[in-house]
Amino acid sequence: MKIGVVMDPIESINIKKDSTFEMIWQAQQLGWQVVYFEMRDLSILNGRALGQARALTAFQDADHWFELGQQETIELGSLDAILMRKDPPFDMEFVYSTYILELAEEQGALVVNSPSALRDCNEKAYCAWFPDLCPDTLITRNDQDFRAFLAEHKDIILKPLDGMGGASIFRVQLGSPNISVIIETLTQHGTRYAMAQRFIPEISEGDKRILMVAGKPIPYGLARIPAKGETRGNLAAGGSGVALKLSDSDLHIANTVGPELIKRNILFAGLDVIGDRLTEINVTSPTCIKEINAQYDTNIALDLLQAIQAKIG
Repeated sequence: MKIGVVMDPIESINIKKDSTFEMIWQAQQLGWQVVYFEMRDLSILNGRALGQARALTAFQDADHWFELGQQETIELGSLDAILMRKDPPFDMEFVYSTYILELAEEQGALVVNSPSALRDCNEKAYCAWFPDLCPDTLITRNDQDFRAFLAEHKDIILKPLDGMGGASIFRVQLGSPNISVIIETLTQHGTRYAMAQRFIPEISEGDKRILMVAGKPIPYGLARIPAKGETRGNLAAGGSGVALKLSDSDLHIANTVGPELIKRNILFAGLDVIGDRLTEINVTSPTCIKEINAQYDTNIALDLLQAIQAKIG
């Protein structure tokens, strides 16, 4: 197997937490050849999807965790699989990269996740396809819509549609003097869509990440507990992670969403669940592999690689 990994600059990652690095490491343990790309390395020439590839060797050494070979131009379709692991923001440059990867897919490579799904299944908005599983949710760019939603629910979360790691997430309660500036900031004065959701008090027990491999949930999720004085449980926002066995309601959510992920060729996803409500479906570069593996006898990256191998046949 020869696979490519499209990711953020590898020199900037923390290997103790990075799920992409764990995928690379496990692929290496299987004897697979791994080549490395950043988004800038992808291109199309006369209808052929190309990449400036560098052979990647990983090491479990916090001071020296990778080595890259000489750069060479390869046809992306010649790879067995490509892992698209570029973190958000989801912007037009990301969209353009999915066009290149979709061409690579047509020319022979399995792309994980499917480029069309990366474009279509926005982490926040895709929840709208599962309204029975979600808290009351509004997506709009209209100031009065947000105010009416706040008046109805009295305690809400406001967030952008293209963020990650808890960035620009606001909790707003009825009577907040900051509601106008928050709406203006998130919608850029009514020119961009944003999301509001009813506040779920069970956030104090954690924002649980459920990892899905080939439509099936890993039996344990990571409850990300907010730091004292915080609303957000995201690890990037200072939350602490506690791995827990999935509850019956977690399994219900996972088993409802799982078949739809398979239909869209999403082999790896992260469902975010607070209490018994689904709040996000992460498909671009879901994380938390390392944290769950550290607390339970799991090897989630290996599960994913075996699913990829099975998909290729």
